[in-house]
Amino acid sequence: MKKYILGLFAVAVVASCVSKQEKAMKSADKNLILKTANENFAKKKWKNALALYDRLTNLVAGTDDFPNVAFNTAYANYYDKNFRLAGNQFKNFSVNFPKDPRAEEAAYMAALCYYEGSMDYNLDQSTTQSAIAQLQEFLNNYANSERAKNINTLIDELSYKLEFKAYENAKQYYKMGEYKAANVAFENVLEDFPSTKLRPQIYDYILKSRYELANKSVYDLKDERIESALAFTKQVEKEMPNTDLAKTAIDLREKLEKEKKDFVVVKKQTEAKIAALTERQKKLEAQNAEKTKTEQQMKDQVDAEKKATQIRRDSAAINTPPPAATFKIQR
Repeated sequence: MKKYILGLFAVAVVASCVSKQEKAMKSADKNLILKTANENFAKKKWKNALALYDRLTNLVAGTDDFPNVAFNTAYANYYDKNFRLAGNQFKNFSVNFPKDPRAEEAAYMAALCYYEGSMDYNLDQSTTQSAIAQLQEFLNNYANSERAKNINTLIDELSYKLEFKAYENAKQYYKMGEYKAANVAFENVLEDFPSTKLRPQIYDYILKSRYELANKSVYDLKDERIESALAFTKQVEKEMPNTDLAKTAIDLREKLEKEKKDFVVVKKQTEAKIAALTERQKKLEAQNAEKTKTEQQMKDQVDAEKKATQIRRDSAAINTPPPAATFKIQR
């Protein structure tokens, strides 16, 4: 019986709440809508509160109630996980009501909303970049605020997300065997994030990328790439002595030195072959030139003989007298 009564009471309460919400949604009474919206806000019924605050926007515009409605709307959206919308609303509040005692809190919450709205590292990071900008803006405007104490921590966290995405993208080039692209991508990570915590891992991949690039290089670039890889092994050993990475650098340097020596032999053999081929080509070209010259001389001689013969014929035709005149015998 007791459970039955409690059940009826619960149903009655729910019915009452629904009825009150519906009544406020259909009403044009600003005070009723505002009161119901604030009650929903206090009870953490964010969606109900937002539905009513949305109706109040035009009704309270220009009145003393407007800042409170705008502030509560932003918070309701924040708690309802509408971070981008809440962030814009908090930012607008801090800009539109700079003298309101809640302006600093709104600016902080705007930055926090952008932070909460940052996407996972493997997704588009424009939201992360916007969040860093908003956090930095709060830090610039409220450097001495108590709320500023954790801002740098949040910025570092978001910056690491950008670092890690760039690092993962570079790794994909390495996994695909695109060692030149991987090397450039990892170097860009170091340039863009000089304080990165991923430096040891990045150095490891650059070592391996340059080694593979030198090992599998085309003939004309092999010398340059071997030297580049060797130089980097020395840099790693110098910057990170007595580490596993330094050991890897030394091991790769030994292999590269051997590759360099082997390539010197190959280079000499190749240069010798090229020299021999060049010499042979020169001889062939000289022989062909001589042959062409001889053929041209023979052709010139034949042409000269033909021309002389023709001249003699023409001369004989000119010097030969015409035949004597003939007369018919009269009968």
